[in-house]
Amino acid sequence: MKCDVILAGVGGQGVLSIAAIIARAAVKEGFLMRQSEVHGMAQRGGAVLAHLRIAGGPIASDLTPRGGADLIISMEPMESLRYAAWLAPEGTLITAAERFINIPGYPSLPLILESIQKFPRRRIIEAAGLAREAGFARAVNMVMVGAASPFLPIPAETLEEAIAEMFASKFSDSGGVRDSAGIRGSVADANRRAFKMGREAAK
Repeated sequence: MKCDVILAGVGGQGVLSIAAIIARAAVKEGFLMRQSEVHGMAQRGGAVLAHLRIAGGPIASDLTPRGGADLIISMEPMESLRYAAWLAPEGTLITAAERFINIPGYPSLPLILESIQKFPRRRIIEAAGLAREAGFARAVNMVMVGAASPFLPIPAETLEEAIAEMFASKFSDSGGVRDSAGIRGSVADANRRAFKMGREAAK
């Protein structure tokens, strides 16, 4: 078994947290994993790229070869296209629908989405709206972990457990968050809800 993942986005969107959750869950399941350095974090808003390789046996390199990625998870639609050359022919591209304009002359969003629709296996996720519905607008990255989960060789329950562990001690400034029904809960609860919503959206 092997699953090569490209993680893309811009600085400040939580790409590191996505990598940490998937890596933690993979180790829980007994897989080997290797991760490249994350590039672009020196400046908020700069492009971010990370390679995450998961396998049932030895992994030769930290880097996924071009045309070899089973999955691209992108926090931003144009960033998903930036690394499309790494996607395998049978791979899946998953991106948040909302754009992050960090360069002059950013292309029109309809044009970008039209290009993404040409991939035979793709998901475009309204991640920001789902995060707000979960009660924590900053949980967009956990929505994207959920959206990617049907395409990862890791049980959803293990990913959810990793999320709960990672955010167990984290609270918002008010000591909690409220979901769309106004029910107060922890940041961990909100991130788990965001994960479940992203998973359902991808299905």
